[in-house]
Amino acid sequence: MAKIVRRGYVPGDEKEFGKEALEKINVAANDIYYLLNRGYNMKSASVFTGNHYMLSERQRLALARMVSQEEQLNIRAAKCRAVLDKGETVFIDGFNTIITLEIALSGTTLLKCMDGTVRDLAGLRGTYSLIDKTPEAIQLIGKELESMEISKAVFYMDAPVSNTGRLAACIHGELAMYPFEVETEVINNVDSVLSGLSNVITGDAIILDKCTSWINFTRNIIDKEFPGYPYVELDSI
Repeated sequence: MAKIVRRGYVPGDEKEFGKEALEKINVAANDIYYLLNRGYNMKSASVFTGNHYMLSERQRLALARMVSQEEQLNIRAAKCRAVLDKGETVFIDGFNTIITLEIALSGTTLLKCMDGTVRDLAGLRGTYSLIDKTPEAIQLIGKELESMEISKAVFYMDAPVSNTGRLAACIHGELAMYPFEVETEVINNVDSVLSGLSNVITGDAIILDKCTSWINFTRNIIDKEFPGYPYVELDSI
């Protein structure tokens, strides 16, 4: 039996992303957005702003994942596909997608980002373990893919990460009865491969900037299955 885990749970998040903290985070987000649009890179902008507002490392990470420069936002919006034609193939960033859904099922911290995606604060760091919510997360993926009437889903997963083979087997087992073909690819260069494809499913900003087209898949699932999810989100910038 898989271990019962609240994926992404950090006890301090209630305080670090509570009402009072969010007021400061929103001010910092505006400053970072201003700096990004004037040529600063994210590292410089987040360090400068984070130091100025005395933000924690986790708050700085959240801002780095939520805020994007205007040009990036426009590029991503232009490539986002709301509807696919029947019978298309999708290419899925396996760990990225499944972990975010495991976190949603755990009711823990998720970020609603400026580009419309949902991102988490979890980091693989070379390790991953299947938990009690993994099969349910994969079932959510299957349900959404079936509604899209795709013909094939290709899951890409990072070979160096632990338990990749077990996750691939779980994907095949959970999706065996769905009316589309499932393929799993365990490779060393997931980001570079997805960056050259269309119909990509990921929340990874670097991939979104480089791929031909993408689907805001995880956000669509969470908004359907968990209406009113308590995202950490920014005021309008």
